[in-house]
Amino acid sequence: MAIKIARVDDSFERYDELLKVILSAFAYMEGVIDPPSSATRLTPQILQEKSGSEMAYVAFEDKRIVGCIFLRAEPPETLYVGKLAVLPSMQGRGVGANLLRLAEEVARAEGLHTLRLEVRVELTRNQSYFAASGFVKTAENRHPGFDRTTSFEMRKMLS
Repeated sequence: MAIKIARVDDSFERYDELLKVILSAFAYMEGVIDPPSSATRLTPQILQEKSGSEMAYVAFEDKRIVGCIFLRAEPPETLYVGKLAVLPSMQGRGVGANLLRLAEEVARAEGLHTLRLEVRVELTRNQSYFAASGFVKTAENRHPGFDRTTSFEMRKMLS
Protein backbone atom coordinates (compact mmCIF):
# COMPACT_ATOMS: atom_id res chain seq x y z
CA MET A 1 0.00 0.00 0.00
CA ALA A 2 1.29 3.47 -0.89
CA ILE A 3 2.25 5.99 1.75
CA LYS A 4 0.90 9.49 1.27
CA ILE A 5 2.21 12.54 3.09
CA ALA A 6 0.07 15.58 3.78
CA ARG A 7 0.77 18.87 5.49
CA VAL A 8 -1.20 19.46 8.67
CA ASP A 9 -3.55 22.40 8.19
CA ASP A 10 -6.37 24.04 10.12
CA SER A 11 -8.79 21.25 9.15
CA PHE A 12 -6.65 18.54 10.80
CA GLU A 13 -8.38 17.17 13.90
CA ARG A 14 -6.58 13.89 14.62
CA TYR A 15 -4.12 15.12 17.23
CA ASP A 16 -5.00 12.29 19.65
CA GLU A 17 -4.02 9.74 17.01
CA LEU A 18 -0.91 11.72 16.06
CA LEU A 19 0.18 11.75 19.71
CA LYS A 20 -0.25 7.96 19.92
CA VAL A 21 1.98 7.53 16.86
CA ILE A 22 4.71 9.71 18.37
CA LEU A 23 4.54 8.03 21.77
CA SER A 24 4.58 4.59 20.17
CA ALA A 25 7.58 5.48 18.01
CA PHE A 26 9.49 6.96 20.96
CA ALA A 27 8.48 4.28 23.54
CA TYR A 28 11.68 2.25 23.11
CA MET A 29 13.65 5.22 24.47
CA GLU A 30 12.04 4.97 27.91
CA GLY A 31 14.67 3.94 30.42
CA VAL A 32 17.37 4.24 27.73
CA ILE A 33 17.87 8.00 27.41
CA ASP A 34 18.41 10.48 30.21
CA PRO A 35 16.77 12.95 30.47
CA PRO A 36 13.54 11.45 29.12
CA SER A 37 12.31 12.53 25.69
CA SER A 38 10.29 15.71 25.43
CA ALA A 39 7.75 13.57 23.57
CA THR A 40 6.53 12.34 26.96
CA ARG A 41 5.31 15.86 27.73
CA LEU A 42 3.31 16.28 24.52
CA THR A 43 -0.46 16.55 24.54
CA PRO A 44 -2.92 16.83 21.65
CA GLN A 45 -3.22 20.56 22.39
CA ILE A 46 0.56 21.04 22.34
CA LEU A 47 0.74 19.20 19.00
CA GLN A 48 -1.97 21.44 17.60
CA GLU A 49 -0.08 24.55 18.74
CA LYS A 50 3.19 23.10 17.41
CA SER A 51 1.61 22.45 14.02
CA GLY A 52 0.53 26.10 13.93
CA SER A 53 4.03 27.45 14.60
CA GLU A 54 5.98 24.82 12.64
CA MET A 55 5.45 22.91 9.39
CA ALA A 56 3.92 19.58 10.36
CA TYR A 57 3.47 16.69 7.97
CA VAL A 58 1.72 13.38 8.53
CA ALA A 59 2.33 10.13 6.66
CA PHE A 60 -0.72 8.00 5.96
CA GLU A 61 -1.18 4.39 4.91
CA ASP A 62 -4.72 4.46 3.66
CA LYS A 63 -6.35 6.65 6.31
CA ARG A 64 -4.17 5.48 9.20
CA ILE A 65 -1.46 7.83 10.50
CA VAL A 66 1.85 5.96 10.37
CA GLY A 67 4.40 8.74 10.81
CA CYS A 68 5.11 12.43 11.09
CA ILE A 69 7.75 15.12 10.95
CA PHE A 70 7.86 18.69 12.26
CA LEU A 71 10.02 21.28 10.49
CA ARG A 72 11.08 24.76 11.54
CA ALA A 73 13.21 27.30 9.68
CA GLU A 74 16.18 28.60 11.66
CA PRO A 75 18.76 31.23 10.80
CA PRO A 76 20.96 31.04 8.92
CA GLU A 77 19.48 29.04 6.04
CA THR A 78 18.67 25.93 8.12
CA LEU A 79 15.62 23.73 8.49
CA TYR A 80 15.31 22.01 11.86
CA VAL A 81 13.90 18.49 11.74
CA GLY A 82 12.01 17.49 14.87
CA LYS A 83 9.67 14.78 16.08
CA LEU A 84 10.39 12.48 13.16
CA ALA A 85 8.30 9.48 14.19
CA VAL A 86 7.22 6.28 12.47
CA LEU A 87 5.01 3.59 13.97
CA PRO A 88 7.20 0.64 15.00
CA SER A 89 5.16 -1.70 12.75
CA MET A 90 5.96 0.55 9.77
CA GLN A 91 9.67 1.07 10.42
CA GLY A 92 11.99 -0.25 7.75
CA ARG A 93 9.43 0.37 5.00
CA GLY A 94 10.70 3.74 3.79
CA VAL A 95 8.32 6.01 5.72
CA GLY A 96 11.12 7.79 7.58
CA ALA A 97 13.20 8.11 4.41
CA ASN A 98 10.21 9.63 2.60
CA LEU A 99 9.68 12.12 5.42
CA LEU A 100 13.37 13.10 5.33
CA ARG A 101 13.19 13.53 1.53
CA LEU A 102 10.19 15.79 2.08
CA ALA A 103 12.25 17.84 4.56
CA GLU A 104 14.89 18.31 1.85
CA GLU A 105 12.24 19.40 -0.66
CA VAL A 106 10.76 21.88 1.83
CA ALA A 107 14.21 23.27 2.64
CA ARG A 108 15.05 23.80 -1.02
CA ALA A 109 11.65 25.41 -1.69
CA GLU A 110 12.27 27.78 1.24
CA GLY A 111 15.81 28.61 0.04
CA LEU A 112 17.43 26.81 2.98
CA HIS A 113 20.68 24.92 2.50
CA THR A 114 21.02 22.76 5.61
CA LEU A 115 18.93 20.26 7.55
CA ARG A 116 19.61 20.08 11.28
CA LEU A 117 18.44 17.60 13.89
CA GLU A 118 19.40 16.36 17.32
CA VAL A 119 19.83 12.75 18.34
CA ARG A 120 20.50 11.37 21.80
CA VAL A 121 23.91 9.94 22.64
CA GLU A 122 22.43 6.59 23.66
CA LEU A 123 20.56 6.11 20.37
CA THR A 124 23.38 4.76 18.25
CA ARG A 125 21.02 3.13 15.70
CA ASN A 126 19.41 6.51 15.06
CA GLN A 127 22.83 8.10 14.68
CA SER A 128 23.79 5.44 12.14
CA TYR A 129 20.49 5.88 10.27
CA PHE A 130 20.96 9.62 9.98
CA ALA A 131 24.63 9.24 9.02
CA ALA A 132 23.59 6.85 6.24
CA SER A 133 21.11 9.53 5.15
CA GLY A 134 23.92 12.06 4.73
CA PHE A 135 23.95 13.75 8.14
CA VAL A 136 27.20 14.42 9.99
CA LYS A 137 27.76 15.16 13.68
CA THR A 138 28.50 18.84 14.13
CA ALA A 139 28.16 19.45 17.86
CA GLU A 140 27.77 17.84 21.26
CA ASN A 141 25.06 19.26 23.52
CA ARG A 142 24.09 18.97 27.17
CA HIS A 143 20.59 19.24 28.54
CA PRO A 144 20.27 21.72 31.43
CA GLY A 145 21.59 20.26 34.67
CA PHE A 146 23.76 17.59 33.00
CA ASP A 147 27.57 17.61 33.12
CA ARG A 148 27.91 15.20 30.21
CA THR A 149 26.97 15.21 26.55
CA THR A 150 23.34 14.10 26.20
CA SER A 151 22.77 14.68 22.48
CA PHE A 152 24.53 15.24 19.21
CA GLU A 153 23.60 17.81 16.64
CA MET A 154 23.70 16.44 13.11
CA ARG A 155 23.51 18.41 9.88
CA LYS A 156 23.06 17.64 6.22
CA MET A 157 24.21 20.13 3.64
CA LEU A 158 21.91 20.28 0.64
CA SER A 159 23.35 20.83 -2.83
